[in-house]
Amino acid sequence: MSTGPRKATQTSKPEAPRRFVFLLLDKFTMLAFASAIEPLRIANRVIGEPAYTWALAGEGGETATCSNGAAFKLDMGLDEIDRDDILLVCGGIDVGRAATRGVLNWLRREARRGVTIGGLCTGAYALAKAGLLDGKKATIHWENQDGFLEEFEEVDLTKSVFVMDGNRWTTAGGTSSLDLMLKVIAADHGEDVANTVADQLIYSTIRTDQDTQRLSIPTRIGVRHPKLSQVIQMMEGNIEDPMSPADLAEEVGMSTRQLERLFSRYLNRSPKRYYMELRLQKARNLLMQTDMSVINVALACGFASPSHFSKCYRSHYNTTPYRERGTQGNVPQAPAAGRLSI
Repeated sequence: MSTGPRKATQTSKPEAPRRFVFLLLDKFTMLAFASAIEPLRIANRVIGEPAYTWALAGEGGETATCSNGAAFKLDMGLDEIDRDDILLVCGGIDVGRAATRGVLNWLRREARRGVTIGGLCTGAYALAKAGLLDGKKATIHWENQDGFLEEFEEVDLTKSVFVMDGNRWTTAGGTSSLDLMLKVIAADHGEDVANTVADQLIYSTIRTDQDTQRLSIPTRIGVRHPKLSQVIQMMEGNIEDPMSPADLAEEVGMSTRQLERLFSRYLNRSPKRYYMELRLQKARNLLMQTDMSVINVALACGFASPSHFSKCYRSHYNTTPYRERGTQGNVPQAPAAGRLSI
């Protein structure tokens, strides 16, 4: 379905309100959901009429609980919706468990009927699991990208804030839902309305699908040093086949000793240690988000042997990779850069 403006002529009937159906998966993220539904409410207020309506859906049709424990009363179960509705899947923690067979079958059925379907935050996982993103561009929260890439090779995963590929929409989570909805509102009712909605939300920087979801490396590490940022970018791009400190130093035109001093001064650790933390963080993501064997996780993160991987993992996380599988309900530890996902 097109997101282009829907203008009524003087002789035509007024456009019917556009309805959004929010599928609330168990432990969905409230921020991503609120960032999608609130712009619709405010748009109605700005326009002066109900240009948008919405309904909350979920398996069972009774209540849905988000990741912070708040419960929402649902309007419907997994019932057939109108073809003109826009269905947005709201995901969150443990989305693999929340994307049940019933949910996946419902998504496939609605997709066959031509419904526009989107995934907010980890909702993209449910779409991919249902096969609705095959051959499509998509995005998902940065913390879930490693596991997603391993499981869904048919999806063209990007690091964008949001992606609209035909009638498949995805967002990265958090406030990225707001950027998507402002784009929809602008297409339907013009930039002025969308900008007014953004002003009402005290949202001063509207992002596009060309913006990436993570902070720049200098902002993440709190240091603005071009060569340090360049080295970290190379590290992040070469996890499976790690580069040596000597090769990293040569790439940025400095000696290995200078590179050691640079990391010690700004990050209080050696390049080797920082690189190891990045690799272990990816390993933890894969253990928590995929069914990959420990051996395959080790290989994907640049470890030649499972025993060395297990030793390094225990040293950093105080547990073994095998035991980590049983802690998926726990709050994840901070990545090497020191930030937690929303």
